[in-house]
Amino acid sequence: MLRSILSLRAAGAALVLSTALIMPAVVSAGPQACSTPLTRSIPDRVARAPSGSKVMAQLMQTGGTERDAAVVRQVLSGNMPAYLRKLVPVSIAGTLAGGQAVLVTICVTPGYLAVGNDRDFVRVPMGLAAAAQIADQLGFLLPTTKMVDAIYAQAQVQLSPKPMKPTNQMCSTAYLVKHDQTVDQQRARQGRPMSALTAGQKKDLVLTNRLISKPGRVAIYGWQRPGGKPIQPLSTVHGASYADYSHGVRLVSRTAYVNGEPRELSEIMRDSDLSRIVSSEGPINNARALLASLY
Repeated sequence: MLRSILSLRAAGAALVLSTALIMPAVVSAGPQACSTPLTRSIPDRVARAPSGSKVMAQLMQTGGTERDAAVVRQVLSGNMPAYLRKLVPVSIAGTLAGGQAVLVTICVTPGYLAVGNDRDFVRVPMGLAAAAQIADQLGFLLPTTKMVDAIYAQAQVQLSPKPMKPTNQMCSTAYLVKHDQTVDQQRARQGRPMSALTAGQKKDLVLTNRLISKPGRVAIYGWQRPGGKPIQPLSTVHGASYADYSHGVRLVSRTAYVNGEPRELSEIMRDSDLSRIVSSEGPINNARALLASLY
């Protein structure tokens, strides 16, 4: 449930968490909470790293797990634009079972994962194993569906979905590059810096308990229309290696904030009470282990 942050602050009540930790009145973590230390696991980009367009040109005749492997190598070596290292706070407000107000702040990348530099980058869809490997090794998680909704609601730049013709080329590098150019055009018309939180342009790969009950599948959700209703409900219809032009990978820091106090996001997600704030399906037990099991 999303509520006004200001009205939650006005509540002014002490919060007793299910972990028996007594916390002060509801407060927001603020932009400074999502600063550089949360991205310190991302390697620096070296000057000789190829641009996004050059990487895609080299991968134009590849796809699937072969393309994923090349993208993983690029990203884990630090070849990603600098703006993605500037995490943005997204706050989700709610009420615990006892009636206490709580505000959970997550720190997310302002856009979807891309390769290249700030002047020449390409947003890259990828299969679940590749996305999980990047997120896990760089110290992140993937979002839940509820996080995706909150990110869209609080995005400074909300882009309308631009579906392409569904053909047997949907998963090709050429298709993803063409769609990325469309998103670039949409984004440029907004006149906002790339570090501004942006949503609506892709479907998200998400963490869900369905990945446990339906192993070997990828979970996707989102692509919100204006107003917030997603084109894609939560789905596990595709195999884990599937990725088409409409998919995107948003990274979420493992560190979140409960009423301004730092907590492990995986602990929040497994908590029987707090998990309802960040997950529409209740607790997700050991999200870090779940992510690691996917690659």
